[in-house]
Amino acid sequence: MRIDIISCVPKLLDSPFSHSILQRANDKALSEVHVHDLRKYANNKHNRIDDYAYGHGAGMVIMADPIFNCINDLKKERDYQEVIYMTPDGEVFNQQIANHLSISCENIIILCGHYKGIDQRVRDEIITREISIGDYVLSGGELAAAIVADAVIRVLPGVLGDETSALTDSFQDGLLAPPVYTRPKEWKGQEVPDILLSGHESKIDEWRLEESVKRTQLRRPDLWDNYLKAHPDVKETKTKKKK
Repeated sequence: MRIDIISCVPKLLDSPFSHSILQRANDKALSEVHVHDLRKYANNKHNRIDDYAYGHGAGMVIMADPIFNCINDLKKERDYQEVIYMTPDGEVFNQQIANHLSISCENIIILCGHYKGIDQRVRDEIITREISIGDYVLSGGELAAAIVADAVIRVLPGVLGDETSALTDSFQDGLLAPPVYTRPKEWKGQEVPDILLSGHESKIDEWRLEESVKRTQLRRPDLWDNYLKAHPDVKETKTKKKK
């Protein structure tokens, strides 16, 4: 997979793709991320990419031409399945969207919002999908773009050392992940649940599902409601919060 990120401040993205899992994915040639400086595509000698909004009001708006010029150049080299704009009013990003993008796309463009946003005509004519990472506003879309890229790349086949790891993450089955434990067996008077030491895989799987259900009911009732809708055969159980 190739991801091209278009940004007004590209240096903000130097670090996220130079370490850990994303770097290893690049080293294995499983993914590549390229960051493009939008100012290089401006049509003026001062590399200006923004201007005042029509109709008055505070804040600047990114002009259409620099965005069009950049995306047009990229499309001359390859086909893109999605041109994504990171914006607070987009659809809220989740694991299902990440899975879909990783399966259905080879090449993605992610445009980072900035200032008061981009000229609406670009959104109408060029953007194929608009994504938000939550109901809050950031200074720009760079961090949001890095989050989307990370979530998409990590589920590509071969990226994680353990192929089953991503499948047991929170949200993959609509539930939060269960508690996990490691050595030592006893720590500050607390012990690892006996079931995890039993070696009985089917019973361990049952315990993990039960704990996932409990955690989801307590912490994310919205997710639990969606899970019940998707699994009508599941009976709801009452779970008390710990004091």
